[in-house]
Amino acid sequence: MAAREQALRVLVVDDEALARSRLTNLLKRDPQVGEIFEAQNGLAAIDLIEAEHPDVVFLDVQMPQLDGFGVIEALGAENMPQTIFVTAYDRYAVRAFEADAADYLVKPFADERFEQSMTRVKSRLATAQPMQLGPNIRDVAGGGALWTRLVVRVGGVVRLISIEEIDWIEAANVYVNLHVGPQEFLYRIALSHLATKLDPLRFVRIHRSAIVNIERIKELEPIGQGEFEVVLANGNRLHLSKTYRMELEKRLGQSL
Repeated sequence: MAAREQALRVLVVDDEALARSRLTNLLKRDPQVGEIFEAQNGLAAIDLIEAEHPDVVFLDVQMPQLDGFGVIEALGAENMPQTIFVTAYDRYAVRAFEADAADYLVKPFADERFEQSMTRVKSRLATAQPMQLGPNIRDVAGGGALWTRLVVRVGGVVRLISIEEIDWIEAANVYVNLHVGPQEFLYRIALSHLATKLDPLRFVRIHRSAIVNIERIKELEPIGQGEFEVVLANGNRLHLSKTYRMELEKRLGQSL
């Protein structure tokens, strides 16, 4: 992995002075960190991100006037630096990772936990491809950003599921079920909305209630009247309706 040639520029955003001081002191110990900027609210953070273009931002969630998620909404995820959320509450973790957060620090955190966050964000920066937007922020038709992972709650545990792990997705009333190997996870989003957040080169809608990972398709069996049964590598069988056949043919680059 190639080392970065320039020192990291880091922005610390928190309405509490002591919290900003803790982070800036930790950052000053890191020889790979150069300039450090501070903002005490979301509005100031927007100004600094637009003016200074930091590589990394430590972003508090709850702030007066404009909170951390408001900063991302105002600038657009595609214009955000690598973001590490910092908050006293764990209940925002799902939203944070859906916004492509590099990490999520819950106050109070140990120095070792901070160092883990820095290691993670440096890795993401080092592997970023030049002239391309980073993971989860590639523009798609209609605007928005592609997601590289989904965050689901399983009991009392928050689990991160890589998009590539998903075999197929089915509608479950107003939500969806994610099929990952032998496991199934309920995710609170409408199928039509989720479809706009998935990589169109990997996922395709085959039915009004199903989206499939193309890489998991083993074969297509005709069942008559222009419709097919989609057989996945794990043996699952899904219905390809005539309505969505053309879309699959386009993705496969050939007629069925």
